[in-house]
Amino acid sequence: MSNVYEAYSELPVPIIENIKKIAEKYKLTDSKLKQVLDRTRKAYHNKKIEAGEAIGIITAESFGEPSTQMVLRTHHLSGVSEMNVTVGLPRLIEVFDARKEPSTPIMEIYLKEKYSTSPTKVKEIAERIKGSTLQDVASEFLLNIIDSNVEIKLSRNKLQELNINSKQISDIVQNVLKTVNVVQDRDSLIIKSTNKETKLSELYRLKEKCKEIHVCGLKGITQVLPIKIGEEFVIYCAGSNLKDALELEEVDAKRIKTNNMYEIADILGIEAARQSIINEALKVLGEQGLHIDIRHTMFLADAMTKSGEIKGVTRSGITKQKESVLAKASFETPIQHLVAASLVGEKDVLSSVIENVMLNQPVPLGTGLPGLMAKMKDKEKK
Repeated sequence: MSNVYEAYSELPVPIIENIKKIAEKYKLTDSKLKQVLDRTRKAYHNKKIEAGEAIGIITAESFGEPSTQMVLRTHHLSGVSEMNVTVGLPRLIEVFDARKEPSTPIMEIYLKEKYSTSPTKVKEIAERIKGSTLQDVASEFLLNIIDSNVEIKLSRNKLQELNINSKQISDIVQNVLKTVNVVQDRDSLIIKSTNKETKLSELYRLKEKCKEIHVCGLKGITQVLPIKIGEEFVIYCAGSNLKDALELEEVDAKRIKTNNMYEIADILGIEAARQSIINEALKVLGEQGLHIDIRHTMFLADAMTKSGEIKGVTRSGITKQKESVLAKASFETPIQHLVAASLVGEKDVLSSVIENVMLNQPVPLGTGLPGLMAKMKDKEKK
C-alpha cells in the first residue's frame, strides 16, 4: 500500500496522513485507495490559486465586503448581563488592528477530568480563581486626619469565604506599599506613612491605592461563571491572566483559551498567537453567519506575525514593514516617509501594485506579470 502513496508526493503530508487513517478505518483496497487519491489530487490542484494572482487584494475584498453586513453591537454571554463579549465588526477591527488589550478580555478555563464534573468542586475552584482586591474584603476605609493614617476595617465573612486571614492581608499590604507601616489591630489594619509630614491629599491617595491592592485569586479576573457544556463544567472568566491560570493544578493546560493574543504570544509563542488570530476571526465571522475561505484568514494572520511579533493592519504595523517607499507614502503621513527615504537614499524597485499605479505603469501581476517575446522571421530574400 505504501507504493500507492509514492505517486502522490505533491500532496501535503497532513492530507496524506488523513487519507491513511481513513484507508485503515474502512480497509480500502489499493484500487479504491487510488481512486480516493486521484480525486484528492484533482481537488487539491483545483484549489490552487493561479500564478500572478493578486492575493492580497482578494483577501482585503473578502473581508471588506462581508464585514459591512455585520451587526454593530455587543451581546451578553449566556444571558448573564454582567459579562459582555465584543462581537461583530468591533471585535474584527480589534483583532486585525492588533489592539494590546481587548475591550472585553475573556478566558475559558477547562478543568482536568477529575475536577470538571462535580459542581461543588468547580464552584470552589471558580471562587479561588476570581481575583479579589482589598476593597472586596474590607467593610470600611477611614481617614484619620489627626494621626495621619488610614484605617481599614476588614469583613470577617469575606475573609472566611476566601479562606484568608487578616495577618496574611497585613503582609500583602506591607509588601506592596514599601513606604508605610502596617499595624494589625484585630480585624482592622492601620496604615501610616513613614514620612513625618503627610498632606491630606497624600493620605487620600494612599487610601485609594490601598483599595486596588490584589489580595487573592488571579489578578485581573473580575468575574467567574461556571457553565456546563456537555458532561463537564467550563469556567468563563471576565478578564484574562493566562500565565497564572496555567500554574493552577486543576486547569487543563491543553484546552485553556483567552482572547488576548499578546498574552498568548508572550507565554506560548508567535505560532500560537497566529493560530489565535485565525480562531478569533473565524469565530466572529461564524457568529455572524458569514463564510470566508480560511486561507484568506491564514494569509492575513501570516502577514501579521511573519516578523516574530504581532503587527496590526495599521500604519505603525504591517504598512510600516513594506519595502516600497511609495507604498508606505500612499497610506497616511506621506511626507514623513518620503523625507525619511530621501535622507538615506532609499531605492524603490517598483515590485508591487500601489507604486506602479502611482507611476502609471503596468502592474507586475496577472496579465502584467509575463513579458512578451516575439521571434521575427527573416524576410525572404528576393
